[in-house]
Amino acid sequence: MFKECDETGNKEVLPSIRMKAVVYGDKTLMTESLLKAGGFLPAHDHIHEQTGYMVSGKMRFRIGEETFEVSPSDSWNIPGGVPHSADILDDSVAVEVFCSRRDEYIG
Repeated sequence: MFKECDETGNKEVLPSIRMKAVVYGDKTLMTESLLKAGGFLPAHDHIHEQTGYMVSGKMRFRIGEETFEVSPSDSWNIPGGVPHSADILDDSVAVEVFCSRRDEYIG
């Protein structure tokens, strides 16, 4: 499956956080997130494994008991069921893959 670039489809999931499904298959979903400086992703967890890559910007990311300032070209992996949160320090762009697919982000 190929998917051409589409500038539409960004949905606000939280104040300061917009996300769109870039492409998906039977088991995975890739998203692009646009994050505004000063925003906050509250602590949460889900069953999906989540792997990410920071394209631009900076965030202070907490995964379980670990905290890390994520900068461009840094990446992360969050096992399912592990609490995580983030402070958005600069306007940022992140790409993430979820497994299993998160259908609530499609459409």
